[in-house]
Amino acid sequence: MPTNHALLPERIQKLVNALSSGVYERENTIRLCLLAALSGESVFLLGPPGIAKSYIAKRLIKAFDNSSFFEYLMTRFSTPEEVFGPLSIQELKDNGKYVRLTEGYLPTADVVFLDEIWKAGPAILNTLLTVVNERVFRNGSEVLPVPMRLLVAASNELPEADSGLDALYDRMLVRVFVNRIQEKGNFKRLIVGEQGETDAEIGADIAIKAQEYQLWQRQIDLVSLSDEVFEKIYALKLLLEREAEDGGHPFPAEELYISDRRWKKAVRLLKASAFFNGRNEVNPVDLLLLQECLWHSPESRSVVNAVMRQFAKQVCFNQQEALSVATDANDDVKELAEEVIDTLGHDVGTEVSMRKEKYLVDLSKARRYSVNSSHNLIKLVMLDSNPSVSEKEKGDSRWVYVEASEFEKKIKNGACDVYGYVNKNPNLCMLKFDVTGDLALMIKDIANRPVAVAIAGIDDDAETFNAWQVTTEAAIAKVDDAKHMIRVARMQLNAALPHNFANSDLLELLANSITDAEEALQKQTAKFEKDAFRIRMLNEYFA
Repeated sequence: MPTNHALLPERIQKLVNALSSGVYERENTIRLCLLAALSGESVFLLGPPGIAKSYIAKRLIKAFDNSSFFEYLMTRFSTPEEVFGPLSIQELKDNGKYVRLTEGYLPTADVVFLDEIWKAGPAILNTLLTVVNERVFRNGSEVLPVPMRLLVAASNELPEADSGLDALYDRMLVRVFVNRIQEKGNFKRLIVGEQGETDAEIGADIAIKAQEYQLWQRQIDLVSLSDEVFEKIYALKLLLEREAEDGGHPFPAEELYISDRRWKKAVRLLKASAFFNGRNEVNPVDLLLLQECLWHSPESRSVVNAVMRQFAKQVCFNQQEALSVATDANDDVKELAEEVIDTLGHDVGTEVSMRKEKYLVDLSKARRYSVNSSHNLIKLVMLDSNPSVSEKEKGDSRWVYVEASEFEKKIKNGACDVYGYVNKNPNLCMLKFDVTGDLALMIKDIANRPVAVAIAGIDDDAETFNAWQVTTEAAIAKVDDAKHMIRVARMQLNAALPHNFANSDLLELLANSITDAEEALQKQTAKFEKDAFRIRMLNEYFA
């Protein structure tokens, strides 16, 4: 029976909606349980009594066509006969064989719900471990395949330390904390609603057939996990290991230990998520599901949730790396811009005339220019971005032309106004110049901020410009890489939406983090782009 990948996500979404109908604040739990069932994994529900844990499991059986359900409330007095079936007295009497009558019990069920699982005795739990691990039940001399697609175990407590139950608990891949109804409106609907618990109505067109289920198990294994996504998983692993090594948590570090087997099973769950979302490759969004696979206790769950939030905001789509790359580029150009000013900024000399110190600008080597009918002009190049040095010239000012002899004369007294031309504008305008305390020549922009200048023919050096351009191009390439990373992140996120299983809060956090990264990158590169452009154009500005 071929699988229509294009229609599969819509079918799964319809199935989730049907299973969640009339169940308040349990949709995420049902999604996860359904995914676990579709990938053949087990689920552990932790939470107080009376919060619909068994109701969730009973609903899930409806997802499968012609399937059977087994549930049992464990106590310390429970016997294997009550879970795996009574002994066949007739078989024992006639043939001397120790055989159980399993029909209607756990070994023949498709969905199994075991409440208060940790209260069961070793005889039950040891047999259950074999069933979960190998999907077989040893009945006398026979080894029978177990059709169980989903085991939902529930308890209001965790297995006790040193109880020998770690192996079984570790195989319960998906772990969900189920709380009481939190939202007021939902609570009101729950307690005043006229109708009681209702069965989910699953249409024949979306119910899962046995043949489909078996086919899907083979197809899930064909879903690919790219090296890029593996690196994200490994980064998450390192984050959790650092938390475990921190030692500042009010619980043993072992509660943040994650076995290799658990990681391997989790990866198959990610592949199943990709498959049932209509993809042939695991997307970084699928990794959000790991939040419900990696905690051990309520205390460690809080830490895992915090790490997952950090992972979603910074690592999942390389957001932090992209911003770090852009920051490095920004720092490179900022440092280079400062070097340009330090290297090219024109320093004036001084002379004493009439017992008064005057400023001296030697323009003998300055290149001369002509604009309109004005001649003997020198060119002063602005070395920093600025709104403009004249109200008549909108936009960034790059250079100005002033008459050489007039400028030499007026600058002797320091602050002065000189008529000149800005950029390629042929209209005269008034320009303001000044000299700083350390004898640096400045021009004032329209906000009255000093901008360092250099004089064409005196301060320029083509060889130095070329070296700076190499550094600038490398920085620009870094920023382009950062922008590309964020664009890819946005495309990958969009390719994974809508997502049938991811936690909605984490998904919103992830989407917002990409938007924040886009905005931060835009702000971060605004000044960078102006500085980089100015450095790239120095040869032209000084020409």
